[in-house]
Amino acid sequence: MKVLMKPIEMIAYFEQEGIPTPIRFRTSSENGLHIVIKVNKIITKTEEKLAGNKMYVFRCMSFINGIEKVYELKYELSTCKWFLFKI
Repeated sequence: MKVLMKPIEMIAYFEQEGIPTPIRFRTSSENGLHIVIKVNKIITKTEEKLAGNKMYVFRCMSFINGIEKVYELKYELSTCKWFLFKI
């Protein structure tokens, strides 16, 4: 997998405890077009600390351009930002 750490726009829902669950996200491709990707399956959900910042890491699976791909999303709790980490 290639590391990107690219900021994305996310639609997610949060449990009462504040734990997010990603539904779909939007990112831009190399040619500037916006791509919307629906999260078909969450394989794993873990917590990690990166430089002292608590993050949730989601390993997900989706169909991207007709091909099933596995990728990782990160949610940074201190800034409430989502990132496409690996694809």
